[in-house]
Amino acid sequence: MTSESLENAPKGDSPQSTETAAPPSRLRSSISSFVDAHGGSATAVLQPLGRAGVRVTLVGADGILGDRVAPDLRTAHAVVDSLDSVTVGEWDRDLSSVVTPRKGHFAQMAGWVAGQTRFPKARNGL
Repeated sequence: MTSESLENAPKGDSPQSTETAAPPSRLRSSISSFVDAHGGSATAVLQPLGRAGVRVTLVGADGILGDRVAPDLRTAHAVVDSLDSVTVGEWDRDLSSVVTPRKGHFAQMAGWVAGQTRFPKARNGL
């Protein structure tokens, strides 16, 4: 790209954005390990997180959830496309009905709140 085309390019684009992304081996092997451990196949839902990257939420054949974060959408697609046992899907009724979170998943997602027994009063309550 020329310097003039860089100035007119949408924010976030770089000269490297036109290249195809090679799937990072750590991300690919992590997703492959998840698939092997949870039924041999998975559906991946790609969810952009802004500057943080793209969340690749995996639903294994046994319904267990897993997720990884890719640096960008192009890389996320490259990783998923490189694995025959993973398909890209959407959060529709069929996929949502299969999900079975593993024991302790809710507590992990709740973070510090999961262990609380006492909560402060709501500030907007009467």
